[in-house]
Amino acid sequence: MDHPSSEDKRSETVTRILAAAMNIFSEVGFGSTRVDEIAKRAGVNKATIYYHIGNKETLYAEVIHNIVGNIADMIALGIKEAQSPEEKLRTYIRNIARSIDRNPLIPPIMMREVASGGQHFPEVVAQDMARIIGILTGILDEGMKQGIFIKTTPFILHMMVIGTIMFYKASGPIRARLAWIPESVKQLNAEITGEVAEEIENLILRAIKR
Repeated sequence: MDHPSSEDKRSETVTRILAAAMNIFSEVGFGSTRVDEIAKRAGVNKATIYYHIGNKETLYAEVIHNIVGNIADMIALGIKEAQSPEEKLRTYIRNIARSIDRNPLIPPIMMREVASGGQHFPEVVAQDMARIIGILTGILDEGMKQGIFIKTTPFILHMMVIGTIMFYKASGPIRARLAWIPESVKQLNAEITGEVAEEIENLILRAIKR
């Protein structure tokens, strides 16, 4: 019978710690999060967290970087297979949507961070976002050179996409609960990947195509 290696055990421990941290950061924000509570939920002691990851700031950065850095990687990989600027732009939007569907606790974390004026925004995540916007800039420049897209500010377009996706995901419980929400809205899929993402793609493309 095979026994888990020390590396496997470390990976499992780190995964539990990051999952517990993500839950608590999304519930109460960075300022109110306590490492003691993260350790308790992860089933480890504080020393284990400091040993494998670091202090609360490092842990916070790691939680967000794991998601945002992965989005950048997925977009970069996906656009290699896309043939046109339009398809590359759809790939950019789909990968953001897919990642938020897989990590629904990221919107409340990021929205808290925005509301605080980026008080604890990690530098490594800023670099991840700069990379994503850099990829988007390349897509838009290519489309403009081919006469497909109008001149657009990449940062504003990125905010339109990420803001729509994050608010849509975070507002799911509100849409389901409030009586005045139109039934047509309540019936929208909770998952962004699929019809919702496709509609966002179409709206964005209509806005920037010549």
